[in-house]
Amino acid sequence: MARSAEVTVRWKQQLQFEGEGKGRPPILVDGDSRAATSPVETLLLAAATCTASDVVIILQKQRIKLEALDIAVQGIRRETEPRRLIAIAFHFTVRGEGADDTKVRRAVDLSIEKYCSVIASLAPDIAISYDVTIA
Repeated sequence: MARSAEVTVRWKQQLQFEGEGKGRPPILVDGDSRAATSPVETLLLAAATCTASDVVIILQKQRIKLEALDIAVQGIRRETEPRRLIAIAFHFTVRGEGADDTKVRRAVDLSIEKYCSVIASLAPDIAISYDVTIA
């Protein structure tokens, strides 16, 4: 049976909304980016967290003793409406015993190309790129 995901969103004031998953604590999302993370930033956070989860699992399977994983993400948006994302660039910084460029890139490739459901849900014409630093 297909799995589903559900959230609820409640308008608070101005362009601020409170959203939550079933049984989860609420988060604030702000359409103006003044009081909280914006919807587009939330999408980038979702993509980063999704790929980060995959990368952690894959690196653990490669027997890398992960000490740190940081991901900076930049989204490029169209100038005209709809101002949707046209490119996403990830920068992975990894520290851990046994971590090397080849293993980390393999983990990231698998996540972006095969496993990350958030990235797979995005429009196929969004350019996805990444780079890696081994700390």
